[in-house]
Amino acid sequence: MGIRRRARELAIQVLFHLEINPANPEEAFDLICQNFGLWKSIRPFSKELVLGVCERKAELDSLIVRASKNWRLERMPYVDRSILRMATFELLCMEDIPPKVSIDEAVEIGKKFGTEDSGSFINGILDNIYNTLVQEARLRKKEQ
Repeated sequence: MGIRRRARELAIQVLFHLEINPANPEEAFDLICQNFGLWKSIRPFSKELVLGVCERKAELDSLIVRASKNWRLERMPYVDRSILRMATFELLCMEDIPPKVSIDEAVEIGKKFGTEDSGSFINGILDNIYNTLVQEARLRKKEQ
């Protein structure tokens, strides 16, 4: 397993923790790292994901809600919601990561940490987000 995959998994653990116990994201990140003794090499990318998701949570949630048909955000499992936020952040803000990589990683993490249906659920929403909403946002950004 690569460094970025491990970093994403750490980010999901922190984001999940924050769903259950809202706190300062940096403190939560440090707490999780201390308790699990994780590699220092995965921390920078992981922390960038966590802080980015927390900083833009309202925007990410809005995109997820618009892309998910018949699903209210609060009804989604915490793990799936955390994965969707992280992957949407990558799609929207990390142009150096190919969109297919972000989506594939999210699907695989969903299969590992979520339910039997998480992979296909996450894939469907992220595909919709990328093919419609993120493309629109990038076009607007370029026009400004």
